[in-house]
Amino acid sequence: MTFIRTMLLALLAFATFGAAAQQREEKVVYHVTDSSLATTALNNIRNHLKASPKVKIVVVTNGAGIDFLLDGAKNSNGNPYDATVEELTMRNNVEFRVCANTLEARHIDKSKVLPDAKIVPSGVAEAARLQFEGYAYLKP
Repeated sequence: MTFIRTMLLALLAFATFGAAAQQREEKVVYHVTDSSLATTALNNIRNHLKASPKVKIVVVTNGAGIDFLLDGAKNSNGNPYDATVEELTMRNNVEFRVCANTLEARHIDKSKVLPDAKIVPSGVAEAARLQFEGYAYLKP
């Protein structure tokens, strides 16, 4: 009888955990430190959104990774990034964050950052903070 009771409790615990896991919000931080990978990252994000339309995505950039979020930035085919960033931000609630330390170190005025991107004090600190909040970490 004790064995059956133990098994039933284990089954109940497993069912409860499974239900909680299904209700958990999917949150991901994409960390971009090299803008030559921006097109890859944006394609990954689009694919991610197709597979999980309700996912919450935050793109954190620092170092050379901020370049695609600057006014006038274009990919290797000459296509501007701003339209893609705006579309992902507006339609899919994707957030883009730019490191203020990088802007300062590289003497880039904050006005050069695309309006759909938010400036944060530190890109690496932001990526770490989001992980502590339960975001999965992806680096393209």
